[in-house]
Amino acid sequence: MDVLQLFVSGLANGCVYGLIALGFVLIYKATEQVNFAQGDMMMLGAYITVGLTNAQFMGWPFWIAAPVAIFLMGVFGYLLDMLVLRRMFGQSQIAVVILTIALGFVLRFLAGLIWGHEPVSLESPIVGKDVRFGGLVLGLDELVIILVTLLLTVLLYFYFNRTRLGVAMQASSQNQLAAYYMGIPVKRVNSLIWALAGAVAAIAGILFASKGSIDPSTGLLGIKAFAASVIGGFGSLPGALLGGLIIGLIEPFASRYITPEYARVLPYLLLFLILIFRPHGILAQVHSKKV
Repeated sequence: MDVLQLFVSGLANGCVYGLIALGFVLIYKATEQVNFAQGDMMMLGAYITVGLTNAQFMGWPFWIAAPVAIFLMGVFGYLLDMLVLRRMFGQSQIAVVILTIALGFVLRFLAGLIWGHEPVSLESPIVGKDVRFGGLVLGLDELVIILVTLLLTVLLYFYFNRTRLGVAMQASSQNQLAAYYMGIPVKRVNSLIWALAGAVAAIAGILFASKGSIDPSTGLLGIKAFAASVIGGFGSLPGALLGGLIIGLIEPFASRYITPEYARVLPYLLLFLILIFRPHGILAQVHSKKV
């Protein structure tokens, strides 16, 4: 039973990593940019939900506050691209990386300034409730995290591969000039994908805050999620989830059966090995550019 509970807990943590990794992949698939502030956007989405729900702040019902927070983070992502990232057009990718790293520092500073640096918890209806299967006791929050992540991954996969807008986003990433000549509004498409990544980050933040407390440093989970996206295959939506699940499962079992110190370093050791032996990731999606 202990092994099963460790397994489910690891799956839940891995799903959160996978959701953050999905944000990395979404932006990269459409714009070939890497957003190192994705984890901090997750943290901001969680804090917005906490601010809207907790009695000492707004006191809204969770089922109203959560969609509002997701919408606000979508707007944040859209405006971030429209007002900031468009001005980086023509710059090298490393310039965008540095910009998003700096944005992460700013978001963590603002979160600490507004909500403080002490851990806070989200008043969610799934917190503290258990589901029993015989002698196995599972947290309802963990099961909800797993189900929501699987559903979202499937929806995004079909969105990118079966809808006109999703295909237009991939065409834009392949060759923006050719996509523009084909009538695709490239700038608007890029802004929409940043909005989608912001909404996904908010969902990840809400689920993470439902499982435990958050503080401004929670945004640094983005580093682990980036490792997950690379392990799974950067550019692959299922790969992002797979990488997150692998890291999520490694941590609890390594903590239990080896040592917590090894548990912290094993995900990055795995990343190191993947980069050596399979540099495109487990579910690699390597395409030649069409010009």
